[in-house]
Amino acid sequence: MTIPSVAVVILNWNGKALLEQFLPSVLKSEYANLQIVVGDNASTDDSIAFIKANYPEIRLIQNDHNYGFAGGYNQLLSQIEADYYVLLNSDVEVPENWIQPVIAAMEADHAIAVAQPKIKWQKNKHMFEYAGAAGGYLDLHGFPFCRGRVFDTVEADMGQYNDQIEIFWASGAALFIKSKCWKEVGGLDTDFFAHMEEIDLCWRLKNRGYKVIYCPDAEIYHVGGGSLDANNPYKSYLNFRNNLILMQKNLPLNDAYFRIFIRMSLDFIAWIHFLLQGKTQFAWSINKAHYHFLMSLSKNGAKRNGNQIDFLKHKGQYPSSIVWAYFVKKIKYFTQL
Repeated sequence: MTIPSVAVVILNWNGKALLEQFLPSVLKSEYANLQIVVGDNASTDDSIAFIKANYPEIRLIQNDHNYGFAGGYNQLLSQIEADYYVLLNSDVEVPENWIQPVIAAMEADHAIAVAQPKIKWQKNKHMFEYAGAAGGYLDLHGFPFCRGRVFDTVEADMGQYNDQIEIFWASGAALFIKSKCWKEVGGLDTDFFAHMEEIDLCWRLKNRGYKVIYCPDAEIYHVGGGSLDANNPYKSYLNFRNNLILMQKNLPLNDAYFRIFIRMSLDFIAWIHFLLQGKTQFAWSINKAHYHFLMSLSKNGAKRNGNQIDFLKHKGQYPSSIVWAYFVKKIKYFTQL
């Protein structure tokens, strides 16, 4: 029986310290048909010299400038041949047998395009990690959350999410994807630059009838916040802008603009909240996000391909408002929804 080939691809930007800490665990990965690739997004630190000096067995691909997460991976994967790609953040520690369970689950169903393992916090391995936890969901207004993490409430892993299920999106911290599916939809949307591009990728594939799953039989340990700090106004800008683009591209047309109107109204409430807290930089991030979204309506509208499916027909959707559930009804845990 032929073992599917897997390429674990780490995108690096000025992350020498992270590579020093976490590459050794990746190199200990147990899988018979594996290549490990580090792609560099024009780092200005000593990352490249460090890899060349210490890990000559690793394939190194150098991008000519910083293309961001989306563009960086598109550049890299166009140069890599494998049956499966694994997009792995540089701030991730992995156990030895983290690949095989996910590949086995994906091989069992030709309709599965994307999967993620259980994602736990590297600094406290009893806890789920913010960016992915036990699989991504999306609410009626486009707000992403996870089994094991709703807004800022992160759960301890007590085995409550040990079931393999279909989810809405898989985290870009450790995203497994069949290479043929990646090529079918053209990879990540580079206009996202960073943040939520993996949700867009998964949604485009779901609109084509593919599945996205969570595989609890494998787990990895993610530090989180390795590229942009959570308190960075630019990260807020990307999240607010990209969330609107996400809905415009992937919802049925009649539904898209209604939900976008509701979402922009909710963003206005967040804008007032930031102003009242004295966080004017974050309020300005919302202004800028809405402006750039509106200026790119035509461009992003042209990306619609007519494959959009009713949101409520997808697996992994929450058919109500997670904002209302969390902040008004005080529901903090996914199991309470």
